[in-house]
Amino acid sequence: MDALSRLLTLYPLRTALDVRCHFKAPWILEHASTAPGTASYHLIVSGQAWLDAAGEKGMALQSGDIIVFPKGHAHRLHMEGDEGSVTAATPNRLMDGPEVVRLVGNDGSGAVTEIMCGEFTFEAGANVLLNALPELLLVRTAGRQDFAGLQALITMLRLETDTMRPGASAVVSQLSSALFALVIRAWLEQAKSMSGMLAVLAEERLQALLQAMLAAPEKPWELKDMAAACHMSRATFARLFRSVAGITPATLLMQTRMAQAAQWLAQGKRSVGEIGEAVGYQSEAAFNRVFKRSFGVGPGQYRRNAKQTG
Repeated sequence: MDALSRLLTLYPLRTALDVRCHFKAPWILEHASTAPGTASYHLIVSGQAWLDAAGEKGMALQSGDIIVFPKGHAHRLHMEGDEGSVTAATPNRLMDGPEVVRLVGNDGSGAVTEIMCGEFTFEAGANVLLNALPELLLVRTAGRQDFAGLQALITMLRLETDTMRPGASAVVSQLSSALFALVIRAWLEQAKSMSGMLAVLAEERLQALLQAMLAAPEKPWELKDMAAACHMSRATFARLFRSVAGITPATLLMQTRMAQAAQWLAQGKRSVGEIGEAVGYQSEAAFNRVFKRSFGVGPGQYRRNAKQTG
């Protein structure tokens, strides 16, 4: 299993695609902030839109763009009419249509914009991943042949939400589950800057280290072992890692260990002591301290919370 696949399996999430918008300019779509761990997203299926978010106003969006808000910030999508104003937009209204998703439209008369909207909801313990993502994650797929898979997925979601064909709800659910992985992969290829674990993942010269840590979290990793995994001297490795990641190698190791431990605790098949040892801690007390510092609760409470929400 490659490093990105391993990483994403450590951060389970639920996905939902629940609204499809068909707007004629002028229109405004206000989106309130979401609870921690819930990231709203929008797929611009056709047409254009302006986005006000993350301290920026009037960011141009076009067909094929995907925007995700990993930290759940409020935002506004809009399009002005011929008069150059969005204040005249009429309230959204529920349209007649199938029940695969909720269809929302307005009474405008200008250019049409279609948007599909949903949410990614992460299980407890995904803070490391979410903190490594920007406030606004934007992927532009137009003209990118290397994003053909993502473009095809958007097309399939559009087709399945057009009409109520047999099995459409199940198909939409399965397709939206693949969306996050494809978006993250595309973003890693497009983003100009990132930090933390994802920065290590995006740096080809450091990918082998993350892959090795994820495969063997129990190993007593030292700087020389990390450098060897990347086929570098210790000095070259330390210099590259510091410039790329913005965190220390020890922090990366702790993050990968805690993510794996959280997954095993939620599964409930091993004792706390066994899990601590399996992620490199010979002392259960030491494991408990690091885990509580990472998640705010001890391993036992984390497991109980996971059972209650599972």
